Amino acid sequence: MNRVATSFSYSSVLDNLMKAQLKAQQANEQVSSQKVANSLKGYANSAETLLATRTIQTRVQGFLDQSETLASKLDSQNLALTQVADAAGDAKQAIMDALANNRGEALMNQLSSLFASASESLNAKFGGRYLFAGGQSETTPVTAQKLSDLTAGPVANVFKNDGLKTVSRLDETSTIQTGFLADELGTGLFTAFRDVQAYVEANGPFTGQLTTAQANFLQGMLDDFDGARTSLTNAAAANGLLQNRVEKTIESQEARKLMLDGLVGGITDANMPKAISELEKAQVAVQASAQVFNSLSQSSLLGLLK
Repeated sequence: MNRVATSFSYSSVLDNLMKAQLKAQQANEQVSSQKVANSLKGYANSAETLLATRTIQTRVQGFLDQSETLASKLDSQNLALTQVADAAGDAKQAIMDALANNRGEALMNQLSSLFASASESLNAKFGGRYLFAGGQSETTPVTAQKLSDLTAGPVANVFKNDGLKTVSRLDETSTIQTGFLADELGTGLFTAFRDVQAYVEANGPFTGQLTTAQANFLQGMLDDFDGARTSLTNAAAANGLLQNRVEKTIESQEARKLMLDGLVGGITDANMPKAISELEKAQVAVQASAQVFNSLSQSSLLGLLK
């Protein structure tokens, strides 16, 4: 005797429909996100490799961000160092002009302006912190604001930086010293400015035509300002070398990041033609299962008996 029943058929068709819907959902997620899965669980045997690669990827991005910030800081340092070196060179030129014209009435005003420019440059900031203050980056490294401040005591007293030079990390194995100190940069230049101011305070201002004594004194100051300019120019050149190294590091880190992005993408990125094809197949399977389920739901034992 054959038993007529529909429960097993319902269960089988419903199971097929649910599987088809799950496949359609997974395929739709891949197409919409363009990723194989939205969690590590979905990557099976590749999960460990993916996790390790992403860890390296995060570390490389961190080094890249640090290097880009450092590049901006070095740009600011370059500007400040160039301005201080220019102040030294312009001070020498102002003295040479005074000697050439044999007149000194405008000299001290020029030197005062150049000293203020040099002092302001040595107090330059980046990110709210003083560039040349060493470890005391929140303390103004140069306190002198006018030439007379230089003769109030030893030149060393106007510098408030400590001796800690900034060291920056480029990658897992490389660090470079990128910091410069205000006292090391400015002592030679400020001493030259101080000597001129001390001469004026002791012998009177430069007014009108230069005397022989004044001309001889100013002639002797040319080498001091030139030496300060040379030293500051060398510091700016050293900063330029640091800029070049950081730029090369950024290029290297960007290349490394692209390589890691490719590795991660090779694991996580969905094969779009295949994903679209799978979605279409899954949608057809859902429609087919739904039609079978609908047909079965409309059948009954009574209909079969008729």
